[in-house]
Amino acid sequence: MRLQRLLAQTGAEVGMTLRRGESLLLTVAIPVILLVFLSKIHLVPSAVSDSISFLAPGILALAVMGTSLVNLSIATGFERGYGVLKRLGSTPLGRPSLLGAKIAAVVVVEVLQVIVLVPVSLALGWHPTAGGAGVAVAVVLLATAGFGGLGLLLAGVLRAEVNLAAANGLWLLLLLVSGMVSPLAKLPRWLEEVAKVFPAAALSQALHDALGLGHAVPGWAWLALVLWAVLAPAAAIATFKWE
Repeated sequence: MRLQRLLAQTGAEVGMTLRRGESLLLTVAIPVILLVFLSKIHLVPSAVSDSISFLAPGILALAVMGTSLVNLSIATGFERGYGVLKRLGSTPLGRPSLLGAKIAAVVVVEVLQVIVLVPVSLALGWHPTAGGAGVAVAVVLLATAGFGGLGLLLAGVLRAEVNLAAANGLWLLLLLVSGMVSPLAKLPRWLEEVAKVFPAAALSQALHDALGLGHAVPGWAWLALVLWAVLAPAAAIATFKWE
């Protein structure tokens, strides 16, 4: 029964997400615009001669973080603020199924982002490492759970307006120390070590290694991704308020 409720709610969440056409368009279009712009102006410093080799995995990571953290958090926060979720609280659905369905709906959006971003990156001259796709999928799923849990944690305890500012502020902070659009090694040594604790740097490093460099994903990145994928959703489930 719980699985049936989860699947039903996932279908509803996916349907609502796809009906928000303007939001969906921006979610897909903004990473594409950033990818094209940054690759053409050669603003991003990188150890590789071709900037697209660095930018393509980084922008993929940026799209995942933006969708699973910011978009999910803000949408859920306003649903909660407007009382949309209040009725669900009186049903057998339960918080785990609701939050799980919302994260599953995010994965659908991420698939659309990949379908658009990868061909654009290839057209710009990107040559991803063969054999890295499977690792990249596992990395993205873990990061989605971690970012999604973090976003839902904010949405479940903060007022919608406060959550809006908090989600965007957290996104900007994580972006600055993520290594997504500038190499992580460019940070001061102490800040680089702090950044490795958070899922943004772990996601960025893992995608760069798997898709750009053909290296094995370092253990610290796997550890950070797994811990956030487990702990953040658990914290969101434990603290989420329906209204």
